[in-house]
Amino acid sequence: MTVLRSIWTWFSFGAILILWLPIIGFVRLFDRDPGRYRTGRWFRRMGSAITRANPVWHVTISGSYPENVRQPFVVVCNHQSLADIPVLSNLPWDMKWVTKASLFDLPVLGWMLKASGDIPVRRESLRSRAQVFIEAKKRLRNRISVLIMPEGTRSPNGKIQAFSDGPFKLAVREGVQVLPLAVDGTFSALPRKSWKFGRKCWIRLHVFDAVDPASLGDNAAELTEHVRRMIILKVAEWRGVTADEVDGARVEDENARPAGQDS
Repeated sequence: MTVLRSIWTWFSFGAILILWLPIIGFVRLFDRDPGRYRTGRWFRRMGSAITRANPVWHVTISGSYPENVRQPFVVVCNHQSLADIPVLSNLPWDMKWVTKASLFDLPVLGWMLKASGDIPVRRESLRSRAQVFIEAKKRLRNRISVLIMPEGTRSPNGKIQAFSDGPFKLAVREGVQVLPLAVDGTFSALPRKSWKFGRKCWIRLHVFDAVDPASLGDNAAELTEHVRRMIILKVAEWRGVTADEVDGARVEDENARPAGQDS
């Protein structure tokens, strides 16, 4: 049953992708906004449609949305699996994603990523990572939010890994607020190195109130840990566990500590 359901779901995803191609082409043709807001918004709608097409995903969104969708934020979120992408697309505004460059090379999907103005990154390239910040500044100055996953890659175990301070430095330098998101349930929704969708899963997405870097003295390191702690506490609340059980970086630190060393 799982195999048949997974085959049908992937078929549905492919059909939606093909259906959306002419839609994105048409919208992009008439989108004169330098930030390509309308094109990006229609692209996210495709992700929302993919979420609804999966019979085993049940998404609940909590929190409050920004009053002005064209107020630029640096949006940050924990990253559990590829399922995060369509799930976050259910949010009713556009934001440009910083995502791995290899996706831009894919047929159909890659063209839509380019058309919507998303930002490619090759994590192994220092030059590419530097270019990300140049491109992100352009989007922010065109009044478009930018979404960056500060863990850098998908969590290997569902816990919250260490955050890069890059997105937070960007927010400080550009004088924009950070909008934290927390997601949970996607780790089992689409497991790593598997194409099969499992049993029904309940996915939660929470939108926090924006955090002004000035409230923390424009200290990027302090801002990084503050926002990461917010996300850890929310995921721990959802799971009914302690924050330490969600903190993947803490586990790594303990494993790296020499034997016999007290905490």
